[in-house]
Amino acid sequence: MPLIRKLEPGLWEVRSHIAAGIARVLFTVEGPVMVLLHGFVKKSQKTPASDLKTAQQRMADLRRE
Repeated sequence: MPLIRKLEPGLWEVRSHIAAGIARVLFTVEGPVMVLLHGFVKKSQKTPASDLKTAQQRMADLRRE
């Protein structure tokens, strides 16, 4: 079963176990819409800084539009 946790204001992570490890999708919510920002397979406990930065940049780009 997927699990969701809040990473920071406006940024969430959903995770699910798959054969290759744990799949992660970072997302935000804009009104009634869930916007998927970045997905990856994670092998460690901590979210890699580069993946977090990618999602933060995409969220900022989305909110500028």
